[in-house]
Amino acid sequence: MEKVLVTGGAGYIGSHVMATLGRRGLRCVCVDNYANSSPEAIRRVEALAPGTVEAHEADIRDTDALRRILATGGVTSVIHLAGLKAVGESVAEPERYHDNNVRGTESLLAALADSPVRRFVFSSSATVYGHPQGVPISESAPTAPQSPYGENKLEIEGLLARLAKDDPSWRVINLRYFNPVGAHESGTMGEDPSGIPNNLMPFVCQTAAGRRPQLSVFGTDYPTPDGTAVRDYIHVMDLAEGHVAALGALAAARDGTVMTVNLGTGRGISVLELVQAFERVNGIAIPRVLTARRPGDVAVCYADPSLARQALGWTARRTLEDMCRDAWHWQSLNPEGYRKAAA
Repeated sequence: MEKVLVTGGAGYIGSHVMATLGRRGLRCVCVDNYANSSPEAIRRVEALAPGTVEAHEADIRDTDALRRILATGGVTSVIHLAGLKAVGESVAEPERYHDNNVRGTESLLAALADSPVRRFVFSSSATVYGHPQGVPISESAPTAPQSPYGENKLEIEGLLARLAKDDPSWRVINLRYFNPVGAHESGTMGEDPSGIPNNLMPFVCQTAAGRRPQLSVFGTDYPTPDGTAVRDYIHVMDLAEGHVAALGALAAARDGTVMTVNLGTGRGISVLELVQAFERVNGIAIPRVLTARRPGDVAVCYADPSLARQALGWTARRTLEDMCRDAWHWQSLNPEGYRKAAA
């Protein structure tokens, strides 16, 4: 069984990626330090895809630990998801973010250098585009990240490009995600942020579950149809399938390939449109308060996903209604996330 090293595999995206890989007949070697995730997520993956996960508790900055894990053999490719990811927190703690995200990637690459593994899928982000000059956003759009988190992603993309140029045996795909939401359709896995959620959908779900008194809608005077910000929300299972497609593309690619691909739906959805869809689909009213814009937020941001169709043979299939239904299914079955189950 082919093995894929998945860093950050216990996280929101990582767990869904591993479940998808496992159902496709691949074995996952998971590396996670559980700083922002739970071992319970691994158990949920194993329930969905038995016998497909080999889990290791390790920090990606521990190069020797990574070398020991890789020395067990069988790994043919890497999906690198591990990293700190809160934009606001990165502004407050830029050195911590650089150490974890950039230095952690350098450590991973140093460990891989001593192995035969040369296929690398990187979890990048649409935050590298900053304030877009126009929409939809293609991969050729200018990059101008507005936070240390976005800067980290762009710096890592540069590291990988230089690596493949210096050693053409490498093959790399950078996946620039837009806004992942939703959960596994079984309701056993989903987004479980610690503390106050940074993203819209988990805040909506926690408000619906009574964990939050109300949802704050930041900005109602944007130049959009309903005045609220517009984003490209993509179902996490579509995103997971995008990683499988990327691995397939790397297997067929020429040595030295470095490709950057947007993963999004190509459709902009406003904050109020998502909230109203959630209410309609799940029959739950979301109390909300309209408040001022947050500094740095852009009015409209959505992807041009045409390259993903051409290069990966991948298209997002799930609807906004699917995103809302699956997110609430997860939250309603797991009102405290993974914490109660792990206790």
